[in-house]
Amino acid sequence: MPKQIVTAPDAPTTGFTDRSTPSPLAQAIRFGNTLFVSGQGPLDPATREVVSTDIGEQTRRTLANLRRILEAAGATFANVVNMRVALRRAEDFPAFNEAFREVLAGEKVTRTCVVAPPHRKGVDVEIDCIAMFD
Repeated sequence: MPKQIVTAPDAPTTGFTDRSTPSPLAQAIRFGNTLFVSGQGPLDPATREVVSTDIGEQTRRTLANLRRILEAAGATFANVVNMRVALRRAEDFPAFNEAFREVLAGEKVTRTCVVAPPHRKGVDVEIDCIAMFD
């Protein structure tokens, strides 16, 4: 069974490489009934620039980017079974969690959240996920 590369043209492809260099990453890969979505950050899809310094806004943009990739694969947050989050600062957790709760609107997932600075300056949150299909 070959893996399927999933690309959402309205979401950034990360990899934090120079913009003139293609990213070495896929936005997502579907293998069988499982979708693995690469870590997304708070980047504007058109400019690949960080949208804000506010953790709430960064979280909402990051989740919007994830949503677009999920949709390109025919999924929604209802298909997500696990998310992993990296926060730059522990003190951002309450505001991050509130924005996360707001966007997921009652949808339940399993989640691990660690304080581990994302690679790119200005990015204060990065989230990846795994989704399942019937």
